[in-house]
Amino acid sequence: MRSNRTLFLIEVAVFTALALLLDIIPFLSVKLWAQGGSVSLAMIPVFIIAFRWGLKGGLLSGFLWGVLQVAVGTGYVLHPLQGFIDYALAFTVIGIAGIFANQIQAAVQAGRTKIYLTYITLGVILGSMLRFAAHFAAGVVFFESAVEGQSVWLYSFLYNVSYIIPSLIISAMAVFLLFHKQPRTLLQAA
Repeated sequence: MRSNRTLFLIEVAVFTALALLLDIIPFLSVKLWAQGGSVSLAMIPVFIIAFRWGLKGGLLSGFLWGVLQVAVGTGYVLHPLQGFIDYALAFTVIGIAGIFANQIQAAVQAGRTKIYLTYITLGVILGSMLRFAAHFAAGVVFFESAVEGQSVWLYSFLYNVSYIIPSLIISAMAVFLLFHKQPRTLLQAA
């Protein structure tokens, strides 16, 4: 049991660091906006942890990634509450994809490709849309004067959807391919 907990902690740390690296390495992340938001591969490690270790792993990895962004200075924080919503909350909720971990692992073990593709896709959509909701809410409350004459609701929606949707699509395809090509590697250790 102790070695399983140690493995959990090591994997969360390594995959969280990988998420941060994928987010800050310039040629792996396309920064769209000066105030944050990029199309990148960075959510993939959080999804992998979520699908390997469930909610606990996914939420922890997402939370740590959000906090690390602020710690290393890549976060754009105007107000403490905005920083909490845009970083701690928005990245933590990506890990809610872990609610599908048991179904994905069972389908991978049974060789049921369509089933695990469906659950991976649902998990990636759920985690990405919850992240979007947090960024959208922070945008409405804290960036209301971003564009003169434009509805803050429309601005926040367009701003955040511009990078979340491409990142969602990239993440869904990449995570599925990883599970499809190396399913045993990505299953939780027994």
